[in-house]
Amino acid sequence: MPSHRHAVGGRHELGQNFLVDRRVVTRIAGLVPAGPVLELGAGDGALTRQLAARPGPVTAVELDPGRVANLRRTFGDRVRIVHADMLRFRLDSAHHVVSNVPFGITTPLLRHLLGQRAWTSAVLLLQWEVARKRAAVGGTTLLTASWWPWYEFALAGRVSSVAFRPRPAVDGGILVMRRREEALVATAERAAYQQLVRQAFSGDRLLPALRSMPGAGRWALAQGLEPAVRPRDLTAQQWAALHAAAGAAAPGAAAPGAAAPGAAPARRQRTARTRLARRGGAS
Repeated sequence: MPSHRHAVGGRHELGQNFLVDRRVVTRIAGLVPAGPVLELGAGDGALTRQLAARPGPVTAVELDPGRVANLRRTFGDRVRIVHADMLRFRLDSAHHVVSNVPFGITTPLLRHLLGQRAWTSAVLLLQWEVARKRAAVGGTTLLTASWWPWYEFALAGRVSSVAFRPRPAVDGGILVMRRREEALVATAERAAYQQLVRQAFSGDRLLPALRSMPGAGRWALAQGLEPAVRPRDLTAQQWAALHAAAGAAAPGAAAPGAAAPGAAPARRQRTARTRLARRGGAS
């Protein structure tokens, strides 16, 4: 896969596994929606060529200076070629992202992308097992759960190792990430939500890890979850519901139907309503 470090001559130990199967290249390009596209780690330009043939602007980021020069000779004005580190490059406008990701920087790249707001979808070629985990196949992970309220993760297929040169020891997997049109948790609550997720993943079982959260057991029961449920078993919607329940159970949080700040305490309001009823003045 395209190198992140200063690679010379496509050395395998530096992650230089380029796509050579045109069918796979066409398949990946076909998953990228229409519109402006950002390719991270363009390498020798196999995927860039497919993207450049489509309508819409294409920006290709590559770290290796020799390959940058070759890409500029090949594509001219058709593609904007940027000599930069994909882990430091930041978007300033809405794009769809696509990348044949170097195996060694998968998690740093995912974190880098998830922390940015100027992209709507990302099609990423990763190691097969990593792609499955990020798509929550067989259970979610801390990283996926941390970002699930704002993004959807889907597995779009497996890519045989024979599609690469040099051939890696493992197959690849295509991960598709899409920004949700409607977030399940408000962006302003992201830090609190992610802290809750980290706490939940601090143990093998969910409820023991959340023993400091009042009402965690009642929440799990209302969700139809078993007492031995693991954090990896929760869906995106259940994580959002857990966050909402944690907020409602927090000290000082207003319970449903509670008086707004500055209003009379609930006991005083109930006393007043009782007195009115006795006088026949209740509404």
